[in-house]
Amino acid sequence: MDTEHSAITEPVRRVEVFTGAGRRRNWTPENKARIVAASATGEESVCAVARRHGLSPQQLFGWRRQAREAASAEAGAGAPMFVPAVVESATPVAAAAASSQRHDRRRAGKAEGVGGIIEVEIGGITIRVGRGADADTVAAVIAALKAAT
Repeated sequence: MDTEHSAITEPVRRVEVFTGAGRRRNWTPENKARIVAASATGEESVCAVARRHGLSPQQLFGWRRQAREAASAEAGAGAPMFVPAVVESATPVAAAAASSQRHDRRRAGKAEGVGGIIEVEIGGITIRVGRGADADTVAAVIAALKAAT
């Protein structure tokens, strides 16, 4: 029994024919945007959209990345990227002592054991976030406060 595989002994399974001049194509920004939008619908895979338009998937992924970067640059152009931050050099114990003047004794006792407290003030409301807080919960609280103000 012959186990050697070669082009002579095996029939051709797939033939790919390239047509065209084989030169670089110039895509208009409108065509790129249309193809990127088609790939973002989720109805078919990015590879399928790329194949349908004669692109490599890598090229389409590059166009998608460029579109995301352009959209984030436009969205961030008018809005500030950072907010002012105030860092106090107080030790956690001193911060807890100052907090006890504003709050009842029970809450101040809990704050003594927590280091690295972050305070966020939105519309006159202050949120204190201690170490180990769940990021999703904090983000939801901040979003709710922003919506309420």
